[in-house]
Amino acid sequence: MAITISAVILAGGKARRMGGCDKGLQLLHGKPLIVRVIERLRPQVGEIAINANRNQTEYARFGLPVFADELSDFQGPLSGMSTALTRATTDFVLFTPCDSPFFPENLLVKLKHAVKTERALLAYACDEEREHPTFCLMSVLLKDKLRDYLASGERRLLQFMRENGGVAVRFTENEGRFVNFNTLADLQ
Repeated sequence: MAITISAVILAGGKARRMGGCDKGLQLLHGKPLIVRVIERLRPQVGEIAINANRNQTEYARFGLPVFADELSDFQGPLSGMSTALTRATTDFVLFTPCDSPFFPENLLVKLKHAVKTERALLAYACDEEREHPTFCLMSVLLKDKLRDYLASGERRLLQFMRENGGVAVRFTENEGRFVNFNTLADLQ
């Protein structure tokens, strides 16, 4: 059975550690981080959108749909994910953050394999060192559970994933790196 998949780049945060600069719009070797993420995603999935809570006109310049969180006040990645699942017209949504442009080129292939073989509604990336839950493939069937989780005041990503049978999928450094850029100094 084929499953349909779209992707959403999460660019909805406040970027406090980056002095409030919008992370996705910051340049790495002359190119905005968001463009590098789009270029990495394009070969993996056809339909891509951007979740951004500010600078939406700037993000729209990259030719993709842009949407804000339904919840106000920058409530974290799960808020963007919740809105994305509500908007999605596909069975699953692949999520990536906007500040981590070197993620594996086989991200979708491996996460999709995991949800199919494990019959899971959710799979997320990890490497030798730790888990990277903002890199995940999530079924739209989780949208009500996620909305309820957020309504209860919870914001912990890994906790939601574990409570809903999330499968951790291991990636090696040879496949890609989940390094993210949190400060302007990181970009130098």
